Amino acid sequence: MITPAEVTIVVIDDNEGSLELISSALAREGVRIVTALDPEDGIEAVFREHPQIVLTDLVMPGLSGLEVLDRIVEFDPAIDVILMTAHYTSESAVDAIRRGAADYLNKPIPIAALRERISKLVAEARLRQKAAALESSLGDSGRFEGMVGRGPAMWEMFSRIRRVAPHFRTVMVTGQTGTGKELAARAIHNLSPVRNGRFVVINCSAVVETLFESELFGHARGAFTGAVQDKMGLFEFADKGVIFLDEIGDMPLGMQAKLLRALQNQEVLRVGSLMPRKVDVRAIAATHHDLRAAVAAKQFREDLFYRLSMVEIRVPPLAERKEDLPLLTAHFVDKFAAQYGKSIRGLTQRTQILLARHDWPGNIRELENVLGYACMMVLGDTVDIQDLPEYLRFPARRSGTEALPEAVPEGSLEEHEKRLLVEAMAGAGGNQSEAARALRIGRDALRYKLKKHGLI
Repeated sequence: MITPAEVTIVVIDDNEGSLELISSALAREGVRIVTALDPEDGIEAVFREHPQIVLTDLVMPGLSGLEVLDRIVEFDPAIDVILMTAHYTSESAVDAIRRGAADYLNKPIPIAALRERISKLVAEARLRQKAAALESSLGDSGRFEGMVGRGPAMWEMFSRIRRVAPHFRTVMVTGQTGTGKELAARAIHNLSPVRNGRFVVINCSAVVETLFESELFGHARGAFTGAVQDKMGLFEFADKGVIFLDEIGDMPLGMQAKLLRALQNQEVLRVGSLMPRKVDVRAIAATHHDLRAAVAAKQFREDLFYRLSMVEIRVPPLAERKEDLPLLTAHFVDKFAAQYGKSIRGLTQRTQILLARHDWPGNIRELENVLGYACMMVLGDTVDIQDLPEYLRFPARRSGTEALPEAVPEGSLEEHEKRLLVEAMAGAGGNQSEAARALRIGRDALRYKLKKHGLI
């Protein structure tokens, strides 16, 4: 089992003397070296060991070093691959770098130069391991009552919930659609004195207006056609607990007056009954509307608004908390990997860049749907750009601007390369430097590729 501080290097060379020389030169504490004389065995070692660095000869029987490189890049683009050859040409060097190689070294390789180059790659690999370990160790501290986040906006909200929960009678939770208002409401309930009581949800935008009063307050037998027995309303059902009034801005004006009375008097009157019933209910209302504007437009009762908004908690949109994206993506990838029974390690760097550039108008719900789709589509253990929904891979099609070139189907390596170029440029919004970083190649190499495929 590899410890977090250990770096694995796979060396592939059909010359046994070269393998021994390289292994001896690179041996050091914290570095594990796996060797292979046959390129097919080397690829199997890469799949098995999942190394951080691979050194491979260019000219070998069976598979060439470039073919080995292509297989490794397809498996995990984050692995640093160094090609070694005694048959150096500038064309083959450019081709190797263009295909994703980290470096191209000419044999015989000076031991000092090899050690220096590998030392830099080992240091970078350890930094990535430390960052991943830190991300993992901070994961629990970034979770609060089912919510995930550790940016300043979320910590402010968490702090506000902690202060409000022990004392509230009514709370207003505001935020855009998909930000997680119900999660915030559940957190308030879980930290309140009535945490052992029920948390009852009613979506005010989903209830038929004629049935609203019966749904909320219940009805007596014979109150209307079909009322064959007494029925308890959601307010009574939430007694000694919390009722969550989702999308309160869509509640009919006539019902708003009755809701205000129930909140003020802590009693309900079933439809068709003359006997009020006492309840002890705390209320949390949520809305994505601007209720102050609705009050000014006479579309929402002012007295109910002030009753509900004694305390207001705003859930920030995802666009205001992009620093939480790595934590959120890790959370959803873990969730869907378990749900689909897959082993998924995370996202490639270029995929992370593309997600960070997106505006996320659908907020957390959109991110969850995107990653759920990606985890379902991914064939390997790392989500890449081609696993994302089409509207993220080709944003120009959605915006109505000039469309990017069509993605080519699975096929030759050249077709695969073209598809990756198209997706990287789309994710970078046409910025060549960003696209080059996402593909882990130089900008000149990117321009060479783009020209070769007729993309510029």
